[in-house]
Amino acid sequence: MMKEMRLSKLILDPVTNTPLIILKDPEEKVILPIWIGLLEASAIAVELEKVLLPRPMTHDLIRNIFSRLGVAVTRVEVTDLKDNTFYALIHLIVNGEHFSIDARPSDAIALALRTSSPIYVDEAVIGTLEKASLENIQCMNEGEESAHLKDLLEKMSPEDFGKYKM
Repeated sequence: MMKEMRLSKLILDPVTNTPLIILKDPEEKVILPIWIGLLEASAIAVELEKVLLPRPMTHDLIRNIFSRLGVAVTRVEVTDLKDNTFYALIHLIVNGEHFSIDARPSDAIALALRTSSPIYVDEAVIGTLEKASLENIQCMNEGEESAHLKDLLEKMSPEDFGKYKM
């Protein structure tokens, strides 16, 4: 069974300095942290902040292609968690036919934000995380986390991006 969620925050894990997105259900009773790569965090941050770039980023390009071809993103789903890796699907309608495309959750969520599509998480994934006791995630204050992420991204060189497993 799927539970609708929304992107609540994009922050840095204060322990690992790894970007992480926080999904919450509408009642804010369920919280799902998903660690993501720096490039994906940048793509999500650009959309959250509504930054206008001179050229489209990859997720903007995909949205533009879909729009031009009449492809609708109906929803994205975080479907599984195996060996500390999350899995997701992007659901599309193309010429009246439904398709599901495998994706990383960060890419699926970046596209969902750009297409105003709903985000769902399989309740089994939520249950798995509850068993793993992730209550120990510590979040920085709102302004502090945004400034910290911006500072980290600005200080990175292209070589740094090769250090992170995507």
